[in-house]
Amino acid sequence: MGYPRVREMCRIENCGSFVSNTTNWASPDLQSLVDLFFPDPAALGSFQEVPSSALPENYRRLLAHPHHMTVANEEFHHSPVSVEVLAEQQTASHYSRQILLRRTSDEQVIQYGIVRLNRQQIPPAVLAEIEAKVLPLGRVLIEHNMMRTVKLLSLWRIVPGPSLTEQFAQGPFGECFGRTAILYLNALPVVELLEIVKV
Repeated sequence: MGYPRVREMCRIENCGSFVSNTTNWASPDLQSLVDLFFPDPAALGSFQEVPSSALPENYRRLLAHPHHMTVANEEFHHSPVSVEVLAEQQTASHYSRQILLRRTSDEQVIQYGIVRLNRQQIPPAVLAEIEAKVLPLGRVLIEHNMMRTVKLLSLWRIVPGPSLTEQFAQGPFGECFGRTAILYLNALPVVELLEIVKV
């Protein structure tokens, strides 16, 4: 069972594990990003869309803003972050990957993410640096001084599945929070993001 789209007008109490509210979906939709790497979405977790007021304060600081998560994490954790690419896919038009961000101070995983970007809208030198997997996406774009705007689309309360639990490597936990967002470069929508944090 997948994440319901708006046409199903699915109510939270009768959707099973994978839930949505009845607001209109915008690109990226959660389903399309999760489907890139999870044939069974339950492995990642179950999602409920929530307002920013429903987030605990630390999660609201990390997620409810129109900025790169690279910068937000570095400010919140008082540490630079490094990227680890878990899996990737590439087509003629798009590059997608699953990533972890770690604090460099202690190598603790602080974010899990799925990224899909339009390769045709990114300069070759910038794309090559992104695909080199050395720096987080946000840091690459900042260092190349690309004009960018982050549009926050939805905030999510997440009950983690086995894969997400394993990635955070903290043993079982009840919930965490995340967001879907889209990154505009030079006024064009170029990067789709699912970003999940655990604090």
